[in-house]
Amino acid sequence: MALDQLRIASRRSQLAMVQTNWVKKELELAHPGLSISIEAMATQGDKILDVALAKIGDKGLFTKELEAQMLVGRAEIAVHSLKDLPTNLPEGLILGCITEREDPADALVVNTKNSGYKLESLPDGSIVGTSSLRRLAQLRHHFPHLVFKDVRGNVITRLEKLDSGEYDCLILAAAGLSRLGFGERIHQLIPSEISLHAVGQGALGIECVNSRPDVIETIKVLEHTPTAKRCLAERSFLNELEGGCQVPIGVNTKIEGKELVLTGMVASLDGKRLIRDQCRGQLSECEAIGVSLANTLKAQGAGKILKEIFDSVR
Repeated sequence: MALDQLRIASRRSQLAMVQTNWVKKELELAHPGLSISIEAMATQGDKILDVALAKIGDKGLFTKELEAQMLVGRAEIAVHSLKDLPTNLPEGLILGCITEREDPADALVVNTKNSGYKLESLPDGSIVGTSSLRRLAQLRHHFPHLVFKDVRGNVITRLEKLDSGEYDCLILAAAGLSRLGFGERIHQLIPSEISLHAVGQGALGIECVNSRPDVIETIKVLEHTPTAKRCLAERSFLNELEGGCQVPIGVNTKIEGKELVLTGMVASLDGKRLIRDQCRGQLSECEAIGVSLANTLKAQGAGKILKEIFDSVR
């Protein structure tokens, strides 16, 4: 029986609504006659803006409320930035679809007074805004002469703080800037040699109940197989390390022929210890590649670093 109605749970943030409306439009094009509505709400991560993310927990901050809507039957699917979606989902829910990925790189955005600098040439003591422990640890490792300051709020709020002089530059996801129409603010795409991106960064994940094959079939038209393979390897890597969203774990994936190459990193918060390695294998074994790389990093001391971080933020 064909689906005739679909309700999408979404965060209220501007970026979330842009992403959710894109999914809505694409599904309407693929399924003429399907009635689609959006149920928007604020999540815990949206409400608490005066505390660093790492201090308030790292799993489900931007997803729990949306998942609750599906579990009580008020929505069939939820659209997430895949990097915000924990690797362990509540019973009854699955990751039903992964969309084509935008550029997953981190981006440098500068105050106009710093337009003549790149990340590697910023003057000593420059204030860099980021809310990500992953970015923080890697940048501290490469640029210990810079000053790092937490920044919260949506992308527009962060850009306003930057332009008012509160920060010399910000590190943001290139994909989010592009989706919001701020692509021209990208001053530099940070190479993966300096900053490996977050697991799933740049892709959207559509979560749904696992007992609705009609819903799963409906959303699968948006699945992008190469992106899905890459992201499943990354999520498997993160899951094996038992890391949440707010830990210094970074990745990069690429497909070479029928092989997938996964690079992964774990770092201490001060950036002084950084463990990085690579694993490759057949595309068909993408999740096994993630597990293998995680175990390689554990053997090099990654587990000890992560335990110290978990203990320090409790």
